[in-house]
Amino acid sequence: MKKTKINAPIVITCHVNADFDALSSMIAAGKLYPDSVMIFPGSQEKNLKNFFIQSATYLYNFKSFKEIDPASVKQLIIVDTRQKSRVKHVAPLLNNPDLEIHLYDHHPDSDEDITGTVEFVKSWGSTTSIISEILMDREIDLTEDEATILGLGIYEDTGCFTFTSTTSHDYTAASWLLSQGMDLNMVSDLINRDLSAEQVSILNSLLDSATSHKINGIDVVVANVTLEHYVGDFALLAHKILDMENIRVLFAIAKMMDRIHVVARSRTTDVDVGVICSSLGGGGHSFAASATIKQKTITQVKDELFGLLYSQINPQILVSNLMSSPSVTIEEDVNISQASETMTRFGLKAIPVVFKDTQKCAGILEHQLADKAVGHGLGKVPVKEYMITDFTTLGTTEDLYKVMEVIIGQRQRLIPIEEDDKIIGVVTRTDLINNIIKEPARIPETLLPERKRERNIKKMLRDRLPENIINLLEKCGKLSHDMGFQLYIVGGFVRDILLDRDNLDVDLVVEGDGIAFAKKLASELGGRVRAHHKFQTAVVILEDEQKIDVATARLEYYEHPAALPTVELSSIKMDLYRRDFSINALAVHLNPNNFGKLVDFFGGQKDIKDKIIRVLHSLSFVEDPTRIIRAIRFEQRFSFRIGLQTEKLIKNAVDLNIFHKLSGSRIFHELRMIFEENNPLGCISRMENFGLLRNIHPLLKLTPSINDILLETEKVINWFQLLYTDEQIEKWMLYLLGLLNTINDSQAKIIFNRFNFSKKQEQGFFGLRGQVQEGVAELYKWQKEQGSLSDLYFILSPLPVEGLLFLIARTRKDDLRKKISYFITHLRNVQPQVSGKDLKEMGIKPGPLFGEILKDLKAAQIDGLSCDRQSQIEWVKNKYKNKI
Repeated sequence: MKKTKINAPIVITCHVNADFDALSSMIAAGKLYPDSVMIFPGSQEKNLKNFFIQSATYLYNFKSFKEIDPASVKQLIIVDTRQKSRVKHVAPLLNNPDLEIHLYDHHPDSDEDITGTVEFVKSWGSTTSIISEILMDREIDLTEDEATILGLGIYEDTGCFTFTSTTSHDYTAASWLLSQGMDLNMVSDLINRDLSAEQVSILNSLLDSATSHKINGIDVVVANVTLEHYVGDFALLAHKILDMENIRVLFAIAKMMDRIHVVARSRTTDVDVGVICSSLGGGGHSFAASATIKQKTITQVKDELFGLLYSQINPQILVSNLMSSPSVTIEEDVNISQASETMTRFGLKAIPVVFKDTQKCAGILEHQLADKAVGHGLGKVPVKEYMITDFTTLGTTEDLYKVMEVIIGQRQRLIPIEEDDKIIGVVTRTDLINNIIKEPARIPETLLPERKRERNIKKMLRDRLPENIINLLEKCGKLSHDMGFQLYIVGGFVRDILLDRDNLDVDLVVEGDGIAFAKKLASELGGRVRAHHKFQTAVVILEDEQKIDVATARLEYYEHPAALPTVELSSIKMDLYRRDFSINALAVHLNPNNFGKLVDFFGGQKDIKDKIIRVLHSLSFVEDPTRIIRAIRFEQRFSFRIGLQTEKLIKNAVDLNIFHKLSGSRIFHELRMIFEENNPLGCISRMENFGLLRNIHPLLKLTPSINDILLETEKVINWFQLLYTDEQIEKWMLYLLGLLNTINDSQAKIIFNRFNFSKKQEQGFFGLRGQVQEGVAELYKWQKEQGSLSDLYFILSPLPVEGLLFLIARTRKDDLRKKISYFITHLRNVQPQVSGKDLKEMGIKPGPLFGEILKDLKAAQIDGLSCDRQSQIEWVKNKYKNKI
């Protein structure tokens, strides 16, 4: 029998995931609306559920929504929330015509708040306190049980009056409830400080995000979380983290709807969180404070927070920790044009000038000033005429405050660091920024071009690298430490770790003597060394033939566009600056005390995240045009995009027609690398779009027909690789055949001269091309004459696999393509069941007849005339009986 639904003109409800304050507020509201029906949402927290089951169900008229007649509801009383998404259990009521909505809430405003006919919204510690004041004013008495239940709501939501959201009104309400008979023993028993399921989830998110930062010697932990709704007891979770992890200073940050809430706790006099939160727009005590911030993201708040931390915590950083060393300098008699070229070459914004005889600092020349001087025709004037002579130098023992005074207070872009009247390093404005804001991932976007970013990826290395490689890197790091060097693994290895791609090419950079390190490493690992003293590099070759490239930290510069680089000693920062793109200018520290620390001076992590290929400086492509081809190759390999500025620089370099200055072998090396990629056609298309092919040589063009052949070549290579034959093919030869398909031999020879092809390379190409052309003619003839399968075999068998695959790509007839593919998969390795030894035993003497018989046997086997060993023996005896 269907149950009759309750007529309920007045309904009281609260939000889902209700806490004690929600339950208490409903019961309090029931005193204001005595004829109401209370509807409790479908879920309650564990501690609330026990109380509700044991007490409230029996004491109060709680119903479920399905028990009432929705059409009968004329007044809806909502307590402890105003958000529409949090009262979905009564959503149908909101559509009732002429519905009155009364709201009682202590939470902040949100964009989805319901508008009430009557609203009591106050920023107090609990909603129960708001309704209690109304009950008090109206002199509505409570029973002892009611006073105790309301007291639970106030004590729970104010953290027993410890939360900063607690107000004097909450104390007043509690005092009144006490006068009404509130049982404090009962409250104490029922206030269970165990975390709810939601709180545990939030706490886990905070712990997962928590990062520790040593700021001028003080450990500070920052944790953040994004929540879909307001959580009133967020401060409780901060307390929990502080207790669980034994943290001295904590900043817990939560995005709740349109606001950022910061709860700060400090257990040290070194950090006054009250001052810091006051700067964020909040306040509090030196050991406990909070702030609520509007119209900012978590990242922006963290940026501001770190700036405040570094300005508030007394720094103990010395110049020796800040400076870049060694320093690039120029002598006072060098002219301004040369000085400008030097600064451009090294990517400097200013450079120290030294006296020629003493090498003591004579002044500072800024790049911008030098360029302007050159523009005014003063390029030949000595730098001493225009250098800054009113400057400050510092020693290595000065602290951060002195550096800030010079760079910020005196606006000196660069500070020469001297020892014994000689420059041993410099501190730049960028060095200062990178050390004031030690969390580079938090540096504002305006500083991204020059930022240094560090984070530790030790766990990532262990997760993504084989154990033998991890062990090798740890051994290298320990050796470097023992030798007094700093060691890094750099370049594509690091990039591919971040991209989770396989790459076990170990490239090490040593801040020290790279060749000495390589020799020592080879001695310890039982390998051998091949050293290149000109470039200060070495290769360590281990017993299993694994190679380890070792380089001395260096800065390459180019004497003229497209030249090979000249090498000078430098630090890791300057070594990374010489790299082609930001995604390749990454390093990981390997010394034991910093193992796994990722070093990123040039925003490579951000570019990887944004999937952008970006050069490090504007003359990169002018100095080395092959970087253009590499940019395209990386773009296609990683499905990235070339950045707008980098794309503009590519077009400028192509317009300068600088490829003609490059050696042909360097150009072809890069082309060959492209041909070995998984998507070479995408690369070649981009080269054509940039006008790069004709810039390399006017005869190179990507016509529609060439595009089609290259596309088919790519398909057939992929097909062959899926056969899993483990047979290696020279992909570059296939793509070169395709790219030059419509070019005759004499034109191809001109191109090969440009590529500096050796005679062997030329002969290999033309020989294969000739075989393919002959194969095409023979195939069409075979098809026209309806030749046998064995005839097909003898047409195709002379061709190497590259020729066979290109035949498939060139051939437009599906039946011929199928025949060639059948030859590759079934016929290419066919051998007769009868061997030369068998022929000898039959009495046949070795000689030309052997080859003739074996060829005929192979044909018979392919054509299905004689397939097994016995039948082949009989076949030989019958056919050659007169010759046996």
